[in-house]
Amino acid sequence: MASVTSLSDSVQQHLASALSATRPEAAGADPLLRRSDRADYQANGILALAKKAKANPRELAAEVVSHVVTGDELIKDVEVSGPGFLNITIADRAITANLAARYADTERLGVPVTAHPGTTVIDYAQPNVAKEMHVGHLRSAVIGDSVVQLLEFTGENVVRRHHIGDWGTQFGMLIQYLDEHPHELDHKEGEVSGEEAMSNLDRLYKTARKLFDSDEEFKTRSRRRVVDLQAGDPRTLSIWQKFVDESKIYFFSVFEKLDMEIQDADIVGESGYNDMLAETCRLLEESGVAVRSEGALCVFFEDVLGPDGKQVPLIVQKSDGGYGYAATDLSAIRDRVFRLKADTLLYVVDARQALHFKMVFETARRAGWLGDDVKAIQLAFGTVLGKDGKPFKTREGETVKLVDLLDEAIDRASAVVREKAQDLSEEEIAERGTQVGVGAVKYADLSTSANRDYKFDLDQMVSLNGDTSVYLQYAYARIQSILRKAPEGVRPSAHPELALHEAERALGLHVDAFAETVADAAREYAPHKLAAYLYQLASLYTSFYDKCPVLKAESPDQVANRLFLCDVTARTLHRGMALLGIRTPERL
Repeated sequence: MASVTSLSDSVQQHLASALSATRPEAAGADPLLRRSDRADYQANGILALAKKAKANPRELAAEVVSHVVTGDELIKDVEVSGPGFLNITIADRAITANLAARYADTERLGVPVTAHPGTTVIDYAQPNVAKEMHVGHLRSAVIGDSVVQLLEFTGENVVRRHHIGDWGTQFGMLIQYLDEHPHELDHKEGEVSGEEAMSNLDRLYKTARKLFDSDEEFKTRSRRRVVDLQAGDPRTLSIWQKFVDESKIYFFSVFEKLDMEIQDADIVGESGYNDMLAETCRLLEESGVAVRSEGALCVFFEDVLGPDGKQVPLIVQKSDGGYGYAATDLSAIRDRVFRLKADTLLYVVDARQALHFKMVFETARRAGWLGDDVKAIQLAFGTVLGKDGKPFKTREGETVKLVDLLDEAIDRASAVVREKAQDLSEEEIAERGTQVGVGAVKYADLSTSANRDYKFDLDQMVSLNGDTSVYLQYAYARIQSILRKAPEGVRPSAHPELALHEAERALGLHVDAFAETVADAAREYAPHKLAAYLYQLASLYTSFYDKCPVLKAESPDQVANRLFLCDVTARTLHRGMALLGIRTPERL
């Protein structure tokens, strides 16, 4: 089905026509609509036009009003306000008719697909091999997954990339330690897997790291092992591959708990670019973009200075011949631009890595790998804080394991569901508790602008009141309950001829803004804008529910029309929450 023109766009077009009739030189001018407490929409573009034409704003506004057609089709009334604003009231018929058009488009609700899609490679959810995932991995995964959903829904070609840490010095260290202490992981293959296996690997990593930092001879042996790994020594590679395979099993289990779909083909870690590293360095050095400094291959920047005032370089290759993160990231850019044909590279990465990516992107531009037709963007995110406003830790000061955090959220949510449940079995309570708990964690993250820190407060996250996913999920479940209770033969049906209550109008206008909100959130990589829209939608529905009886409305047509308003709101909530990666249970 074709996309549905929103009421705001229709009003924009109508006013633009009236402006053109008033002032031909204003053809194509933007009336600059916004929502207002005093009207459905307010146009303030008249002020800028009046200034440009050296005219009196109120007089010009009055001229425009004289060319606006009012009635039942679109604009019910328009009046001049203040210094030259136009306050616009939409006709009840137009609201209901537009919602009916969206309602008929069951899957997309009239949300358009971009006419000229590009290709975006999005780098997100980047755990490390042989290390347990912790709370610091939450934001990249959750934000990245939602941005993927938004981009794909609006028609963009999206290539997922999970740039896992699976290469480098730490693996030489791990392999060497295991070689010298073979009984540290003394279990038969297949005996343990998933979380237990990763816990063992994590313990092994910490022990090996302690020895690496304290024993110079072990450090030397470990670095020789890195050379063996990079050279493709079969035995070393075999041990490394076991670490990777075991870690992936664990990663998949965590992502499944997060209700995220991760495909093995999308996992292209640091090792995936190993064969490109030497060529990347050669190209940079031959082009003069990188130079040798004290044996290392470096890129210098005039605006990146250390405390001593000297330039701080991006080290692409170390003096001992080893490759740094920059070499891998630059090789990944080459692969994503030239092989995958991306025109947008999006990195969902901690804000603390901003300087690294600034230097990597600039290096790639100097080398000609990022042209004017390719955007490279770091979608930087802030830190997850505890209730005390400090980085989230356990009572013992350890980093919180992501699995433990999710399990606690599910337990808390299950208690809330059990307390409210009237006709749910224990199996259903467990299922809903998982959906509500995981949704609560995701929503708390996504309802905050990515670049801001936020406090992790499970008590607030699973609250039925306030800006929480639980509030939205219960609003959806309430609507489903009303729809189930409708008398036999009475179905949701739009009746544009009916006058609308103020609460119905407010709800309808907000539902109609869904397509614009999705487009804005996708264009700006801003899931928090969609989250804010959905919270307001649930709040407006609550007001409608309190003020407008549905099943006991005054006439059969009004019952059907209010059921229609309920259902189109539910569909919008369902679709919007899905774009955030959150489930909406039918019963709670």
